[in-house]
Amino acid sequence: MAEKQRRLKSRHIQLLALGGTIGTGLFLGAGKAIHVAGPAILFAYLITGIVCFGIMRALGELLLSDLHYQSFMDAIQDYLGKRVSFVVGWAYWACWLALAMAEVTAIGLYFQLWLPHVPQWVPGLLTLVVLLCLNLMTVSTFGELEFWFALIKVLAIIILIAVGIIMVVVRFHSASGYLATPTNLVRYGGFFATGVKGFMLSFQMVVFAFVGIEMVGVTAAEAEKPKLVIPKAINGIPLLIMLFYLGALAVIMCIYPWTKLSPNNSPFVLVFRDIGLPGAASIVNFIVITAAASACNSSLYTTGRMLAELTANAHRPAIRQISKLSKHAVPATAVIISALIIGIAAVLNLVMPAGVFTFVSSIATTSFLFIWAAIIFAHLRYLKGRPGERPFKMPGAPVSDYLILLFLAVIFGVLCMETQTLTALLLTLCWFAVLAIVSITQRS
Repeated sequence: MAEKQRRLKSRHIQLLALGGTIGTGLFLGAGKAIHVAGPAILFAYLITGIVCFGIMRALGELLLSDLHYQSFMDAIQDYLGKRVSFVVGWAYWACWLALAMAEVTAIGLYFQLWLPHVPQWVPGLLTLVVLLCLNLMTVSTFGELEFWFALIKVLAIIILIAVGIIMVVVRFHSASGYLATPTNLVRYGGFFATGVKGFMLSFQMVVFAFVGIEMVGVTAAEAEKPKLVIPKAINGIPLLIMLFYLGALAVIMCIYPWTKLSPNNSPFVLVFRDIGLPGAASIVNFIVITAAASACNSSLYTTGRMLAELTANAHRPAIRQISKLSKHAVPATAVIISALIIGIAAVLNLVMPAGVFTFVSSIATTSFLFIWAAIIFAHLRYLKGRPGERPFKMPGAPVSDYLILLFLAVIFGVLCMETQTLTALLLTLCWFAVLAIVSITQRS
């Protein structure tokens, strides 16, 4: 059987993780995040970014401790056991399937601006088919595709930040009569305008914005020169995400009073519309479609690799066949199965309310907290067994590990503060309980 090829360069891995992380959460969800916390959302992103950097460093140290690891799931199995690895692995696969379903549905909705008479399931399904074909090619082809997908999003954010800075410098008056100035950050109720509760509630959306950073841990087996590529990607990704999120949201709130931004619309559209850019709606629509396609592409890559790894050691030969690599060294069967499940969303989105997908995404986000915690627990166990040489040390460990776990525990508490997130948390716990029961029935 063919082996996975180490064809992913540093730029591929960095943009792959950025592509999976920077999606509709920023381009469409920024308005809601600002509405909940006001300017204090910047502080929430900063705190979460620092925590995620710690998670990434713990992940990097685990991956580089053994270059035979196919993904971070191998490390979890080594340090936390097969049963925990089974639960976390299948939960992780389901998380990305749910997120991909939401992105496919979003693509169909976005195309309504240009093709209002075309059923909304058609564009999403066609996009998924194209992404599937590209994912079945060599991993380097996939890497190049995701590189350019993510690059479009990154350039859009950079342009927004640059335009916003220019608007602030020239003290631009919008069509609505608002002056672009940094004082807008504190003029409308102060920095913590919605109080401590609003600030705390914002973390649910902020954490969602960082979901996907651990994808570097899935690319380990296909990374070119992993000792150089993985540390570079891990050190750069959280910083880039923080820079883009903080920069974009700060600029938006300097240009407009945060109280005037709609929680249901993209502030990006408002900015480009008010500077008088022709076809602004279509330009932003193209960007958000690209963002959704990029996130779906990353999801398809991740789900395919995870399913292949989860079935590689199955007792039944038919299930083991799912992990078989194609002549292009791609787990083709696993990718196709994942795509078929994601495609259910495109077919059924006409009869399923949009709120269902938002809720499924909320459940997936909650699950990621468990997965991040598993990475940290594995790192703590690794530290106990490896007190000597450590090639890529996590700063401040083990104290930093415990601080991260404390942060994740606080977020679980935040999820209990609202009915929708509490329900998502309870359903997630039920899902993990089912996986735990199934794991007990598995033979060692």
